[in-house]
Amino acid sequence: MTKNHPLARFLHCPCCGSPQFEVHDARAKRCAACGFTYYANAACATAAIILNSRGDLLVVRRAFDPAAGTLDLPGGFVDPEETAEAGIMREVREETGGECTAADYLFSLPNMYEFSNFIVHTTDLFFRCTLREAAPLLPADDAAELFWQPIGEVRPADFGLPSIREGVRKWLKMYHSNQ
Repeated sequence: MTKNHPLARFLHCPCCGSPQFEVHDARAKRCAACGFTYYANAACATAAIILNSRGDLLVVRRAFDPAAGTLDLPGGFVDPEETAEAGIMREVREETGGECTAADYLFSLPNMYEFSNFIVHTTDLFFRCTLREAAPLLPADDAAELFWQPIGEVRPADFGLPSIREGVRKWLKMYHSNQ
């Protein structure tokens, strides 16, 4: 188990506090004292592919680390007891002020996201979202800036998070094959 793996930071059982919290397998630790097993399962995160009527992609600039100042897609973590579709619609609203009228699943990618010096394994779910046209869009939450980028100017290398970069690359390939 590597030093970066989330389970390496858990030294005591969260149920009974025992230090006998030992590696069970590559994804889990088990308490020898009380039998509790903790699995480091992936968290769900979302990313929105949003095009305007001219076919430009809505892009945000990250306000905070990881990858502060780089490009990103609107999105974020899905809350407990929330569907992925509701999560992406909420994240778009929080980051842009826009209201989604549709969120259609496209594909997913695995990711490792560093937060507070802790590696969180995620499954990033990419959605094609449609916005209600009426509302003006303004950056908020963890988006420092947002703008519409012409598809021909979208460069995956400008996106700071590896899974978003790969997702943009994959989506561009899909987009161009449908044109």
